[in-house]
Amino acid sequence: MVPALEFRHIEDGMHHALAEFFVDLSEGADEEFFHPHPLTREHAATIASYAGMDLYYALTVGKLVIAYGMLRGWDEGFDTPSLGIAVAKRWRGIGIGRAMITMLHVAARFNGASRIRLKVHKRNTSAIELYKALGYKFQDTDGEQLIGFLTL
Repeated sequence: MVPALEFRHIEDGMHHALAEFFVDLSEGADEEFFHPHPLTREHAATIASYAGMDLYYALTVGKLVIAYGMLRGWDEGFDTPSLGIAVAKRWRGIGIGRAMITMLHVAARFNGASRIRLKVHKRNTSAIELYKALGYKFQDTDGEQLIGFLTL
């Protein structure tokens, strides 16, 4: 039997799987493009026990985390959450990033957001292309990042 592909809100029992995902990202040098927080086992435990208004999700196959997504900023009082996603290298290029973002859009609308913000490294061209295809409009910044907005 093939394990189910599931979007799951990250909770206590998932911290080991999330920690392995973070370790794989950091060992694969993905921190250049994805660095919203430390990609450590300790931070995975923090996210798994988190109880605020921000949202953290994983896409899993069985107990394996293959993608991670978040909507943050509500805890700080912002009306527009910031989106962040990462997909395990092995699972890239088959639509998982698009699926994770689409699910996060639904979660944002469900929680009252009327738009979403994100930051992306200027050299992360595959992510920029995906975000543009999903309707994000970008503004340049002074640094290495673009800021994108999507009205939901």
